[in-house]
Amino acid sequence: MTPADRKAAGQRIARARRRRGLSQAVLAGLVGRSESWLSQVERGRRGVDSHSVLLRLAEVLRVDIEELTGSADRDETGRPAHPAVPLIEQAMMGYGAPGPAGGGEEPGREVSLDFLRAQARSAYQAYQATRYDAAGRILPGLIRGVEAAARTAGSASPAASAVRARVYDTTAALLSRVGEPFLAWAAADRAMFAAGQSGDPLLAAASAWRLSYMITGRKHPQEALGLAMTAATALERKTRLLSPERLSVYGALHLAAATAAAASFDRTTAQSLLATARGLADHTGEANYMGTAFGPVNVAIHAIAASLKLGDPRTATQTGEALDLAAMPAGLVGRRTQVNLDLARAYAMTRKDAAAVNLLLAAERLSPQLVRYDAATRDVLTELLRREHRPSTPELRPLARRVGVI
Repeated sequence: MTPADRKAAGQRIARARRRRGLSQAVLAGLVGRSESWLSQVERGRRGVDSHSVLLRLAEVLRVDIEELTGSADRDETGRPAHPAVPLIEQAMMGYGAPGPAGGGEEPGREVSLDFLRAQARSAYQAYQATRYDAAGRILPGLIRGVEAAARTAGSASPAASAVRARVYDTTAALLSRVGEPFLAWAAADRAMFAAGQSGDPLLAAASAWRLSYMITGRKHPQEALGLAMTAATALERKTRLLSPERLSVYGALHLAAATAAAASFDRTTAQSLLATARGLADHTGEANYMGTAFGPVNVAIHAIAASLKLGDPRTATQTGEALDLAAMPAGLVGRRTQVNLDLARAYAMTRKDAAAVNLLLAAERLSPQLVRYDAATRDVLTELLRREHRPSTPELRPLARRVGVI
């Protein structure tokens, strides 16, 4: 990077910091660097020599990384593309045009809502088990099938709308996980609209839960927090029955809200919401009602993630090391894997690189697909490679190759 480029990049960072109302000391602390380092960066005396730090700056400042780099290139991370994404996008553009439904039916053949409902359940189970390729094979045909069914039954059909909501909820979950935020947003929005048409308040709340995470991921955490808590209030008002499903969705909305609060660096609100969720989880136990995976362990997983967003890796490791992952339902492979990924990130932040690599390897054994597509994990690997000490982390470079970082 030339001196002129460093100066321009520093000015962009300084402008974004001032817009957020942060001091150099606060911003530097949130990205794990010194105030002196940030001052030199903003004056163009040095560049940001770590891609993971650049990503963290963008996250804290709530801007796209391109705003800091001055580049419109969205492929600079080298993120692998999931093969189902273009097929899902094409299916979403079809709006019920004839095509094979999930399971390989002939084009134009009408399928029942019961079949589509079963296929949607299979796709979501595959997603939660991190079998993303399997879920991706089901979803394009399933989207076409549910759109055609909705047109046949009528747009106001509660049953067709309910199935449509579940299909798009799974689609949004998968797309978000494999790094397609814009398409995931569109799918989550369709899910929420269809859930509203279904007349099922529990399904509407579950769709708001999913959409809240999408909004947080688009760097609008206050709006995400408002959506989650509005949905929680509506659920309280419309369903008085304290069923396990209702408690799980209600608790999951508090976890989504806590995630949004942590993304806003609001420690007090995040901790309060996590405490509420923890109390609800004591009533539900470890379960997976409405596909939320809500329970004590999942609350702890969100607490770990919140600690990392708040720049507190030591609390994250303390929480993670006390977890009993065996208590979770067997199909929640993604949740188990996420603990290892988050703890690896926490150890990397405290420069315990050998421990970080070991946890990444453990995550890969559980779910190679999740490790491959997880953007935060790719950032951790990039940072570990930057300061690599080969004798203490001999498995780092082979892992990075398998993931596609190098």
